[in-house]
Amino acid sequence: MSSSPPPPHDGLTGTEQPFVSHLIELRDRLLKAVYGIGAVFALLCLYPGPSGLYDLLAHPLVAALPAGSKMIAVGVVSPFLIPVKVTLLAGFGVALPWVLYQVWAFVAPGLYQHEQRLVLPLVASSTVLFYTGVAFCYFFVFGQAFPAIQSMAPESVAVSPDIEAYLDFVITMFLAFGIAFEVPIAIIVLARLGVVSIEQLREFRRYFWVAAAAAAGLVTPPDAVSMVALLIPMGLLYEVGIVAAQMFIKHTKAPDATNPDPADPGKP
Repeated sequence: MSSSPPPPHDGLTGTEQPFVSHLIELRDRLLKAVYGIGAVFALLCLYPGPSGLYDLLAHPLVAALPAGSKMIAVGVVSPFLIPVKVTLLAGFGVALPWVLYQVWAFVAPGLYQHEQRLVLPLVASSTVLFYTGVAFCYFFVFGQAFPAIQSMAPESVAVSPDIEAYLDFVITMFLAFGIAFEVPIAIIVLARLGVVSIEQLREFRRYFWVAAAAAAGLVTPPDAVSMVALLIPMGLLYEVGIVAAQMFIKHTKAPDATNPDPADPGKP
């Protein structure tokens, strides 16, 4: 009796282990990112503590309140929950470079060298710009906007902001200014991908100012200080983005742009 021929080779066998190893690597990177956030959160709980962090966050508003005024907590658990939430958000913000490093360590081995030269500067610079936008909002915009807003309050009104409403307002403002400061990155990416040209960006300049003014009017408080404080940096960063896009395109060309050999020697 003749033996049956062996079954054909399973095409999944050769790819199953690499796929599983990628999943394991992804799990390890996610765990390291979570551990990093948890470690920073624990340190911030020890010093300055959730209450101290919230006092620091609320300082620009409290300094602008009338003498003797304080913030209030409407919810039953708000005095505990809101400061802890601030601490967790601060822990994520401080640990963000570590989180981005874990993402980069997972993605980078699969990229060509010219792709790494393209992505790494964008990730690093976008992180710095986001932090810069948040710092600009806290140290300058809040310091100018809150006194202006409080000066408009009628004398018959007792100003006592709720701590949860203030946190929601701060998060919205931080995100608005952080994202607004990403304008150069958006311009660089669009120009590098060929979606728009440098000349088109220059021609679109006047329309961008109009769009930026509309966006600033929507996301900022109803005072001229906050609107102008968001509009002017966006306009200036648009000009910076045009110059940076020219330099970035020049220094991040793929090897095949000058090398006829399609093989990329930088492939890991």
